[in-house]
Amino acid sequence: MDAVHPSIELSQRAKLAIVGAVMLGLFLSALDQTVVGTALPTIVTDLGGNSLYVWVVTAYLLTSTVTIPMYGKLSDIFGRKLMLIIGISVFLVGSALSGLSQNMAELIFFRGLQGIGAGALFPISLAIIGDLFTPRERGKYQGFFGAVFGLAFLVGPFLGGFITDNISWHWVFYVNLPIGLVALAVIATILPNHRQEGPRPSIDYLGTLVFTAAVIPLLIGLTEKGLDSSSGQALGWLDWRVGGLIAVSAVLGAVFVYIEHRAKEPIVPLHLFKVRTYAASQVAMFLLSFAFFIGVIFLPRYYQAVRDISATASGYMVWPLLVGLMGTSVLAGLLISRTGKYKVLLVGSMIMATIGLLLMTQLTATVGNWTLWAWMFVMGVGVGPSMSAYTVVVQNAVPQKYIGVATSNLTFFRQMGGSIGLAIAGTYLASTFTSRLPKNLAAAGVPRQLTSAFKGAGSNSSLTGVGNLAGQLQHTLPAAARPFISDIVTAIHQSLAQAIGGSFWLGAVAAAVAVLATLYMKEVPLRTSMGSHSKPAPKEVATAQTDEAELVATK
Repeated sequence: MDAVHPSIELSQRAKLAIVGAVMLGLFLSALDQTVVGTALPTIVTDLGGNSLYVWVVTAYLLTSTVTIPMYGKLSDIFGRKLMLIIGISVFLVGSALSGLSQNMAELIFFRGLQGIGAGALFPISLAIIGDLFTPRERGKYQGFFGAVFGLAFLVGPFLGGFITDNISWHWVFYVNLPIGLVALAVIATILPNHRQEGPRPSIDYLGTLVFTAAVIPLLIGLTEKGLDSSSGQALGWLDWRVGGLIAVSAVLGAVFVYIEHRAKEPIVPLHLFKVRTYAASQVAMFLLSFAFFIGVIFLPRYYQAVRDISATASGYMVWPLLVGLMGTSVLAGLLISRTGKYKVLLVGSMIMATIGLLLMTQLTATVGNWTLWAWMFVMGVGVGPSMSAYTVVVQNAVPQKYIGVATSNLTFFRQMGGSIGLAIAGTYLASTFTSRLPKNLAAAGVPRQLTSAFKGAGSNSSLTGVGNLAGQLQHTLPAAARPFISDIVTAIHQSLAQAIGGSFWLGAVAAAVAVLATLYMKEVPLRTSMGSHSKPAPKEVATAQTDEAELVATK
């Protein structure tokens, strides 16, 4: 067994101060995405370079995703404190420079720098909880992290809109500074820096390089699949900017697996995936993120394009989803800490998430608010426990020295699941909208000769944009079509709503497979102590631990 981590010997007051600081760091990471998203239209208008719009988001996504596993491994080697201080510092420098940007090129570069720091915030924050508390205690604290994630989605759109409208978009980035400095001060003064005993392990430079080279084309390809920034049209999977980049990524990914299999200190220890509970948790998290991100991204689009409300207001219309998520994340953490059990809870929550996603497939342009909110709430109740429980499960399934890399891998699979899910769902949404529109135009009484003007209209066309659709059609359609504009708008809104609803079928299938992955997990009872100073565990607990830990210990 691994030696007891020194940081668990801190006083409860010091532990809680550290928890508060790392929660601030996590809040920064989650808040940055929602705040900046609301302000982006104003930023692009001010700086120019509309064709580079998507790269403001992509640069941050690339650097933050690529660095996640690296931070996890380095925190296991050099200590959480050092790597988290580096991560927060780089994030704050990137935030300050982003606010000072004078053109789009500068903003994209500094957003990439910001992402390099952000890659540390989520995985190391969660790993620190694994250092401070026993597996049995971790649940209640990890649950609050899920709530922080939901809170960021609730307040982010309002904060971004308020700052942009009443102060300046520059302060969307500057607002990170005071929060980050408080977190930095607490971590620097209270959190001990522990690293592995004995000779310092070698760093897998080759694996790091190949991993970066494999992930970057994959993320760029998925981004391009969603939107060609130069034309505003979705690209096909066989386009070299999509399929070509993904193929390159697949080849480099295979090379990476080969390198990691032979590496002395791999950044992604492949032998961990031999542990049934660990592997099943990673798969379940990937699939659930695939499903959840469809709701988080497409529901605001539904409210903006179909219900014609502002971007800021659309963020609040998904409140039942986030309330359900936050409540069950905290509740699940408390239940896990009290009972030491998690499998039944997770299987039940995955089933609930599947039911919620199936309900969302019935989305239409005219569905009532309370009905839609009820569906969202069911979905949020199902997703919530995953925000805390899978982290506890993964950390409990591996020896203490692997907590950093295990947590970062879970974060990486969460991020990749969301990115891949959005790319696939976006393609499905476009094709569904295109096929539904002629039928809905005919059902609305629009003459057949007029429907030809909408042939091949994809979901990224101006028809599904935000704004006064009727006014746009007045200027673009021939005079003979103007008496039917109201019917055309109704048909377009209904087609988009049905396309978004149809995309939830993909999420429902992913969530159903996540149920199977969770059923496959072997429940390893949560330990009530850590390391070699542990009190003797009951026989059944010791046996379960041995089955998992011994397998991890031998490559």
